[in-house]
Amino acid sequence: MKSTINLKFKNADEAYKYLYDTVASEGVDFDGTKALFNVGFTMTNPMDNHITDTHRAWKYSYAEAEWKWYMSGNRNINKLGLIYGLVPKIWKMMANSLGDVNSNYGWQWQRSNQLDYVVDLLKNNPNTRKAAISIYDAKEHVTYSKDTPCTYAIQFTIIDGRLNMSVMMRSNDVWFGFCNDQYCFSELMVLVAKRLDIPVGEYFHFAHNMHIYNHQLPKTK
Repeated sequence: MKSTINLKFKNADEAYKYLYDTVASEGVDFDGTKALFNVGFTMTNPMDNHITDTHRAWKYSYAEAEWKWYMSGNRNINKLGLIYGLVPKIWKMMANSLGDVNSNYGWQWQRSNQLDYVVDLLKNNPNTRKAAISIYDAKEHVTYSKDTPCTYAIQFTIIDGRLNMSVMMRSNDVWFGFCNDQYCFSELMVLVAKRLDIPVGEYFHFAHNMHIYNHQLPKTK
């Protein structure tokens, strides 16, 4: 079984290019995907979070709309539609009968004031190991029939006066999930760093299952 990548990349675009090529060429066949397991890497400049690879044709306008949707704390897909001008098909498939989803991460980190709690912990004790936001929770499995969050948790640590962040995911597709998720997570990192009035450090990203769906694989090897 293919397993851990433990590398450093300058930015999100460099990480994406490496992940796409490596998962496509070395991944194992797994449930309609090519997949690598227990993939971990660091991005040293997480504020450089635009995917510029022309093959991917990533849309900043959509990533920013998703971020604004998260920041609204409203998990209904119609709110995303108001911000972006339309609701992507994938969100319609994930929504319940009311249009609500579990994978609006902003709604998740505002539940029980998790974000404020984390910021207060870091302000009161810069050495805390408790500054973590939880998202996926198997105790809520009865609500996951249509939409199971891909992210376990986000944890923040202050090292040498800079804010570092770790994102832990159960599942992450390289094409859509990584490209858009890393943008929102890095924007969250900037937000927390500003509230603490400290510089941004490094972003560590871990996925138990990092994959590419078969229809997104290169047409030729």
